[in-house]
Amino acid sequence: MCGANPCYAPSLSCGVRARNAMNSQNVQCRNVHKLRIRAGNDSDSGLDTAGVGSTLISPGWLTALRRNWGGGGDIPVANARPEQVADLLGGALFQALFTWFEESGPVYLLPTGPFSSFLIISDPIAAKHVLQKYGSVYSKGLVREVSEFLFGDGFATAEGEMWRVRRKAVGPGFHKSYLDTMVSLVFAPSAARMLEKVEVSCIQNIPVNIEAYYSQVTLDIIGKAVLNYDFDALSADTPIIQAVYDALKETEQRATDLLPIWKVPEVARFVSSRQRRAQNAVKIIRATTQELIDQCKAEVHREQAADTLNGEFGEEFYVDHRDPSILRFLLAAREETTETQLRDDLLSLLVAGHETTGSVLTWTTYLLAQNADALKRVQDEVDGVLLSNGVKRNPDYEDVKTKLPFLVRCINESMRLYPHPPVLLRRADISDTLPGGELVPAGQDVMISVYNIHHSEAVWGPTANEFDPMRFGPLDGPIPNEQNTEYRYIPFSGGPRKCVGDQFALMEAATVLSMLIRDFHFKLLPGQEIGLTTGATIHTTNGLFMNFSKR
Repeated sequence: MCGANPCYAPSLSCGVRARNAMNSQNVQCRNVHKLRIRAGNDSDSGLDTAGVGSTLISPGWLTALRRNWGGGGDIPVANARPEQVADLLGGALFQALFTWFEESGPVYLLPTGPFSSFLIISDPIAAKHVLQKYGSVYSKGLVREVSEFLFGDGFATAEGEMWRVRRKAVGPGFHKSYLDTMVSLVFAPSAARMLEKVEVSCIQNIPVNIEAYYSQVTLDIIGKAVLNYDFDALSADTPIIQAVYDALKETEQRATDLLPIWKVPEVARFVSSRQRRAQNAVKIIRATTQELIDQCKAEVHREQAADTLNGEFGEEFYVDHRDPSILRFLLAAREETTETQLRDDLLSLLVAGHETTGSVLTWTTYLLAQNADALKRVQDEVDGVLLSNGVKRNPDYEDVKTKLPFLVRCINESMRLYPHPPVLLRRADISDTLPGGELVPAGQDVMISVYNIHHSEAVWGPTANEFDPMRFGPLDGPIPNEQNTEYRYIPFSGGPRKCVGDQFALMEAATVLSMLIRDFHFKLLPGQEIGLTTGATIHTTNGLFMNFSKR
């Protein structure tokens, strides 16, 4: 939402794992680490990355001819040297976009093939212009092309009238009563199960890969929230975790494939192991989702026939406290839709919602571990809300909404420094002119670099790369969003396609993190090298290992 974020755009990895390490400076104390991009797989996080993300490497002559096929006019063209691109393929391309942003300015052209390019936007005014003109000038474009194999006609990638209809159907499911129920019945109990695993590691004095734990707990949460299904990812391996990773990685890769054989799936599966793996992943995800739809539909039909639905239903209110899932909401609403459409909508929520909030939790924990003053302030705030005379309690909706403002600000600041996703993709359906006068021809793919906007000193001043939760103003002020920051802060996108699950994501992250901080001290495991790579979000390359101790 950034948890179940149906509006996410795949972040661009471009391809194979980085072959060489890219050295960068480590900034200590209050500064964010500029982490090293390095080779490696995700074995420590339990994910098998072999065969995922491999593609053709752009030969040098493509870059040499960029000005001929870029068509950028007066727009600067990124000096994307072949050896630089080769080092970044499959790594953290968003960091290269920042380097080219510093060299070329807030609007520049990035060649990606003999007849293709991205117009990179790193300016909040231009970003606002593009995002607000969705539907009239801009569309999802490439996002739909590369994600359709997974999301089908789900509202994550649907366009035009289909999107408006599906968005209207799904949106009411995220009302206040639903979120209230989620905090008490799903977020907190799932977090408690994760804390049990952390405590076992404390007793055994074993470092914890907290990134893997967050991936597991957010899958458990999104399974219950969307489908009322317990994946039990915290206790057992499940093939759907690997399937989700494989599918999301494939969406990234398709965006920059020089030879897009995936456009002919009947051929692709015979000539490409990567395509076979992606297609198998989608089969696993769809089969699981369809099974759950069938189970819930049978239950709802039985209850409707007996007129015994256990919730209240109205235009904007429906919660069954035994099963508060989005699936049950959609079925109880008796909204006219096909089996395929329902499945694709749920996939939009399930797949995107699993990965993004896990990444938010990972980087917020990392930043707090690096900033002792902020961590102490969060601990004091959490203790004041969740501890009374030594007795612990779990957070409820009002706690998260109003009583943990500094914790929420730390999460906001984490999403500024590590946005999920780091880029948003659009395509110009008709010619357009940006506020700065740059011409955007019809058919041009546009990449809004959220990461660049969030790290720009022109936007945030000289402390742009520092962790400062108070930069958004007093704690009794509004939670930062795209509107009250004039699109300087867009972790949930903006305009008509803004993430429908933004409040879900914030409340999920705050619930899990407040309970972890209530119970444990944590420190980074010394000597580990933390690298960056991308799925649909920003990941570490080998996990985030921490030592935990009971508070």
